[in-house]
Amino acid sequence: MTTQQILSFGVIGLMMAIFIWDRFRYDIVACCALVLAVAAGLVPFGKAFSGFGDDIVIIVGSALVVSTGVARSGIVDMAIKRFFPNLDKPHLQLALLLIVVAVLSAFIKNIGALAIMIPVAFQFARKTGKSPSLYLMPMSFAALLGGLMTQIGTSPNIVVSRLREEITGAPFTMFDFTPVGATLTLVGVVFLIFFHWLVPERQNENPSLEEALDLKTYFSEATVVEGSNFDGKKLNELLKLGDGEVVATAILRGHSRMSPFPDVMLKAGDTILLEGVPDALDRVVTHAKLKLSGKPIPEARAEGNLVSIEAVITAESMLIGLSARQLSLWNRRRVNLLAVSRQGHKLTERLSEVTLRAGDVLLLQGSRRNLPAFLQEFSCLPLAQRDIMLGTPRRGYVPLLILAAAMGVTAAGLTPVSVAFFCAALAMVVFRVIPLVDVYKSLDAPILIMLAALIPVSDTLRTTGASDLIAGWLGDFAAHMPPFGALALMLVTAMAVTPFLNNAATVLVMGPIAASFAEALHYKPEAFLMAVAIGAGCDFLTPIGHQCNTLVFGPGGYRFSDYPRLGLPLSFIIIVVSVPVLLYVWPAL
Repeated sequence: MTTQQILSFGVIGLMMAIFIWDRFRYDIVACCALVLAVAAGLVPFGKAFSGFGDDIVIIVGSALVVSTGVARSGIVDMAIKRFFPNLDKPHLQLALLLIVVAVLSAFIKNIGALAIMIPVAFQFARKTGKSPSLYLMPMSFAALLGGLMTQIGTSPNIVVSRLREEITGAPFTMFDFTPVGATLTLVGVVFLIFFHWLVPERQNENPSLEEALDLKTYFSEATVVEGSNFDGKKLNELLKLGDGEVVATAILRGHSRMSPFPDVMLKAGDTILLEGVPDALDRVVTHAKLKLSGKPIPEARAEGNLVSIEAVITAESMLIGLSARQLSLWNRRRVNLLAVSRQGHKLTERLSEVTLRAGDVLLLQGSRRNLPAFLQEFSCLPLAQRDIMLGTPRRGYVPLLILAAAMGVTAAGLTPVSVAFFCAALAMVVFRVIPLVDVYKSLDAPILIMLAALIPVSDTLRTTGASDLIAGWLGDFAAHMPPFGALALMLVTAMAVTPFLNNAATVLVMGPIAASFAEALHYKPEAFLMAVAIGAGCDFLTPIGHQCNTLVFGPGGYRFSDYPRLGLPLSFIIIVVSVPVLLYVWPAL
């Protein structure tokens, strides 16, 4: 080995060891590795920051913004409510969740697809009295599998596409991944449906502050407007949208107050006093096209900054002893009171007539510019930062149309994936699907920084010839193996490394090695690059190898040992199925 090769191995080996140690965040580790590689002369000064302009970073960042736009639209939840309103069997619920997550993961980042469906899983769990752990881990695995089906579904596919372009001059296209990915997804989803019982039911014993706040019940009111889906329908049909988490306390029709009997026929102009958790209230109001109390705030809508926040009234607040009607919040401050929560009390009067007390939690709607001044003036403390969608405008089908357009122009070969999805992310902002101030919140900055820093570091394996050296060692080991044995070796190696590295980092390190390995054995590189992408995208053994597994770890109440109980047999199935399918679709010779 040359000195440069030894240094390259040393930098990457040290980086991997610190990744496994898990004491520092992965983006910091990657940046330190980049500085070390530059200091060692492995990365030229002029290319130190080349990764920040790489298409991989643009595609991943854009996909995260697009995922957020689709999630904010609520269109998936609305579709489930419309087409599967009475789904109450756990196996059928699980099958629906797995299929939807897998399909969504093919077209948006798999962690975004999973995030969209987690609230639906919690709704199903509450409806059936089951633990969310029944749904969450299988959903995470389905998201990983679904991401294998297209170029943009997961970061490893994006990375190997660029590597193939460097090697052969032509990248993988959007749907080159589909034949193998769809086969693996189908097999994997069937396995998860029938063998999800391998994971024991768990309870989240350490809920986060945000999860604790989700238990807070709000009192609100909404009006049935002309054109509402529930004009002329019974009250119990409306409340079904809340999955048992919303109740009606009264119906106001003209000057009369009616008891909320389930068979009361609703009419346009009826005001319904509702009580429930924010997410459930939002589902009822949004899907039934009801109008919340308060008046439009044109300046906030024009700026795209209309938001809803939670705030608690302190003992020094001037709001104590007054009602929203007396305060005339909209006229004086351009703020709407959407809901009130009072611990241990059931509110029965109209929202505008509720006399406010210290300790009441208010759900306020206004512009991002006005609300901070209001909270300060009236001595209200904002609660933990979380997304409150009740009272926040949605753009319906717009994000789906934007996503479809991006997929269409990419599939037709009119633009590269990076350009198409950058334009899609921009369209989400231009059409106000995502408020401008929330755009950067949707970007996973640590993963983008890690990718940008690792690209030049991992490239040192190629520039120093280290990847050819490793490929030679693997080639000697696999010299007498048939193509399926060599391919399985590469797939298992990538799958074994992934739990200890970020999946994108695994591909950046293993991809050049796989290409050199294939060349040493005189095989075509496509199947081996695909094997690395599959191995890196299928981390079913730990909660730390992929963000999807990490995302469900706490809410599901899982233990570290729960992942291999379901993930190990699934990994074995993926290996057994992947090798013959890869060789059929991408012949090695």
